[in-house]
Amino acid sequence: MKRLGLVLMVVVFMITAFPVFSGGQAETVVESKQTMVIYNSMNGDPEPRRVDEALVAEFETENSDIEVVHSIIAHEDFKTAIRAYLTASTPPDVLTWFAGNRARFFIDKGLIMDISDVWESEGWNDSYAKGWQAMSSVDGKQYFLPTSWYWWAVYYRPSVFEKYGLTEPQTWDELMNVCETLVDNGIAPFTIGTKYRWTAAAWFDYLNMRINGPEFHINLMLGKESYADDRVKDVFEKWGMMIEKGYFIENPAAYSWAEAIPFMADESAGMYLMGDFIRDSVPATISDDIDFFRFPIIDASIPVGEDAPTDGYFIAANSQNPEEAKKLLAKFGSKAAQEFNASELGRLPTNGDVDTSMFNASQQKGIDMINSSDFVAQFYDRDTTPEMADEGMNAFMEFWDNHSAADIDRICGRLEEVRQEVFAQ
Repeated sequence: MKRLGLVLMVVVFMITAFPVFSGGQAETVVESKQTMVIYNSMNGDPEPRRVDEALVAEFETENSDIEVVHSIIAHEDFKTAIRAYLTASTPPDVLTWFAGNRARFFIDKGLIMDISDVWESEGWNDSYAKGWQAMSSVDGKQYFLPTSWYWWAVYYRPSVFEKYGLTEPQTWDELMNVCETLVDNGIAPFTIGTKYRWTAAAWFDYLNMRINGPEFHINLMLGKESYADDRVKDVFEKWGMMIEKGYFIENPAAYSWAEAIPFMADESAGMYLMGDFIRDSVPATISDDIDFFRFPIIDASIPVGEDAPTDGYFIAANSQNPEEAKKLLAKFGSKAAQEFNASELGRLPTNGDVDTSMFNASQQKGIDMINSSDFVAQFYDRDTTPEMADEGMNAFMEFWDNHSAADIDRICGRLEEVRQEVFAQ
């Protein structure tokens, strides 16, 4: 019995260890070897999530040998966690992020991979305009893939304006008249949610660009101008006047940006200074009753600046799966993917091969608004360094509750101290 058992073991070993021959031909079983790419995304809102997941599913279908480990993190949580992601021993391979200083910060720290070879192989040096190339490059090398952009503007409901005999204001005085009419009818002129600080930064951006011009604004972002300058104090004074007059909803810090939309939906607020992604979150009941206008001109003698933030992707410098990551980036930067983003979300593409005739009237209006501007900025926390942006946004939140002349002097003085410290490094 022992001998029989030993023989059976040998037979089993021979069957499993060597090819099986049939008809004189060897049948070799080849196991498919699947690789993977880890992709962390901040597209957490419902519609962007749906589109993100659809693109990943399509990529996996097109690349059956690659599995995408896809994590979608809430937008604000992602912004907090990204430094930890990038400094981990095994970071995610591909990440969503912002163009401008927000990407440059990580590039300068050696945390983002040079993807010049992808730009070259995919023909992006020809299909992407020079401006998109410039914002993606450092010292002649490409590190970032910009894929979509959107404009900021003042959003409102035409039906509400019509009810009170209002038209889109083009100048500051006209805007103030609109605000007064709304207040007289028991409506807060502006809704805003400052639970996350960046929404308040939009007001600083636009007031500074409209009062002092985009050149001064960008130089301030780059640390070349002083926060103690009287021109900056002028911005806070005009902003403080609006807060004092009750032109904003009460207690905005209790709401996120999306949680502040219902005030416009139920007509308790008339307008919202916001990015075009607001359309992703407006209730279906008012989705056909939303329009926008350029932030009104304060001084017609200065150039017109607009915020048009650009989003995209990069590969972590310590990516464990760089070749697979580059394939996923090629997908995201393709004409087809950007056409899908444009058609599903209204995001404006950076790939010049996309036919812009596909865009609806609202998108064409946004494109025309940006094309007719004299300067395009990214956004406060994208145009300056993270340290300065953090202090600046803290100051904006403090200012909301403390906006006297003495408060303005104190806040500007503290910001100037931070500017000198941050940009001296």
